[in-house]
Amino acid sequence: MALRDEVFEHGPDPENPGWRNWNLKDQTLFNGAVMGKLVTRIDDDGRSRLRMFPERRHENLQGMIHGAVTLSLIDISLFTTMHTIGTGNAGPSVTIELSTQFVGAGDPRRPLDAVCQIVRETGSLVFVRGEVVQEDDAVASFSGIVRKMKPRQAPKTQP
Repeated sequence: MALRDEVFEHGPDPENPGWRNWNLKDQTLFNGAVMGKLVTRIDDDGRSRLRMFPERRHENLQGMIHGAVTLSLIDISLFTTMHTIGTGNAGPSVTIELSTQFVGAGDPRRPLDAVCQIVRETGSLVFVRGEVVQEDDAVASFSGIVRKMKPRQAPKTQP
């Protein structure tokens, strides 16, 4: 199922040449309301990259990017990866497993990137692994599994 233009903005981002938007048009839903602007691209090595631009609201009491924000970026990146370097079917799908190891603190003054590759894709599952980085600084490593869902069929009515 392709991402529908009426609900999703995934065209080129004029503010960031070489990047594409990855944003729901309804900014009251989670991605926009919590994460803010997201952009994506495919790196020269074939990996998918999802970038967020941290704001004050993404900081914890220590002035670092909150771990929940990093986890959210990771979860969203699984679907970005499916769409950009997988079969192109990023929805409807659900995360069924996410394993994350935090290895450093996120600096709220620099963009935060989730860089991913697909380990394997089957008809119903996508296995992704990656890391969250700020330039050469590692923030987290992760692996995740996404289940591709089939669109729900309307119940048959009996005559």
